[in-house]
Amino acid sequence: MHEPKVPGLAPVESFSELDLPLELVTTMASLEVKEPFPIQAATLPNALAGRDVLGRARTGSGKTLAFGLALLARTAGQQADPKRPLALVLVPTRELAQQVTEALEPYAAALKLRMATVVGGLSIGRQVSALRTGVEVVVATPGRLSDLVGRRDVHLERVKIAVLDEADQMCDMGFMPQVTEILDQVHHAGQRMLFSATLDRNVDQLVRQYLKDPVSHSVDPQAGAVTTMDHHVLHIHAADKISAATEIAARDNRVLMFLDTKHGVDQFVKHLRAMGVRAEGLHSGKSQPQRTRTLAQFKTGELTVLVATNVAARGIHIDDLDLVVNVDPPADHKDYLHRGGRTARAGETGRVVTLVTPNQRRDIVRLMADARIRPTITQVRSGEAALSRITGAKAAPGVPLAGSAPTDAKGRPSGSDLGFRGIGTRPGRPGKGKESRKTVEARQQAEARRAARVRRGI
Repeated sequence: MHEPKVPGLAPVESFSELDLPLELVTTMASLEVKEPFPIQAATLPNALAGRDVLGRARTGSGKTLAFGLALLARTAGQQADPKRPLALVLVPTRELAQQVTEALEPYAAALKLRMATVVGGLSIGRQVSALRTGVEVVVATPGRLSDLVGRRDVHLERVKIAVLDEADQMCDMGFMPQVTEILDQVHHAGQRMLFSATLDRNVDQLVRQYLKDPVSHSVDPQAGAVTTMDHHVLHIHAADKISAATEIAARDNRVLMFLDTKHGVDQFVKHLRAMGVRAEGLHSGKSQPQRTRTLAQFKTGELTVLVATNVAARGIHIDDLDLVVNVDPPADHKDYLHRGGRTARAGETGRVVTLVTPNQRRDIVRLMADARIRPTITQVRSGEAALSRITGAKAAPGVPLAGSAPTDAKGRPSGSDLGFRGIGTRPGRPGKGKESRKTVEARQQAEARRAARVRRGI
């Protein structure tokens, strides 16, 4: 896409250069928000001036405050009528909506602005009630907001500031019709801000159709690769993959692990818990309260392993997460970058590890080339020093946790729960069938022996 080149205000070096309300300045100080990140320094002057803004930045770059401070400052002092909000933030997932709300809530409260989160999976009655009471700012996913518009529980004609966050993900997830329907209804003369890691295809259409002479800012390379992130491809035999993944999960620090399917996630979590690893799953088959609770437990360290499908790659922020593992390699480079974007956030360092079996190597070479990444490639086996050096892997405790998979008389996970259909497999793709019974049994026996050695202190 050819980005618009419209001159705008120069970036600032500190928040003190901005004409922010005193209430926001005080709140920023209390939360120790001191220096602006590059995307904030670049976009805030123009956003506060009411200009349309096109920002290209990966998740974790600080863009929530980049649009949020401007949105709140420009809405301050106004009061919304019932069902008629004044500002809107559209995001692709429920988790990101809740994250944005949590990030902006202290600032909104300081300005006496009311906020509502409008997402699927939670009580629509409570959301309708909040809208009827009147809120100035709505943070929403396109599907639920579109439903409420259709029910006439919310009207958007007074929305004068509309933000699209993670616009590329909304398009990739099939929300384009709802997004355009919503943008067609907000105030025609209002301000639009669009943030996206990439600006191709449908995002380009949104920019051309809905942004007026936008000021464009890009603070990251278009591919989204992070300079503070180490990328590792670990070549491993298919029969050894789950053993290696289990040892990585048993590391001392937290780890986020990605698998292709919901079934694969559930089976791997059962296996990890049976091996004494504090793990839980996150995918679209979980209820929203379950997903919220699991994320909270992972963020506090109550859980050390979060096993997820791609749903968790859509904008979730987790502080101090230094390792992301692709147990199943992603389908394309965009998914890879979004998965990896859960680490190395806001200037921190991080590592992304992808487990690759022999028949996946050619696809991974192509994927890394598309992502403009040159990973470190290492041949590894479970139990070897190289795996531990790169990931912190170690033997799992081997003592089943409450609610883990059924075990046999010796405390080993029972056979049916270790079929791992969906782990390392993608239905309909050649060379990715499930393991034979003999291979599974051999792996189970090896894992049980390792667990027994750990219990004896060997």
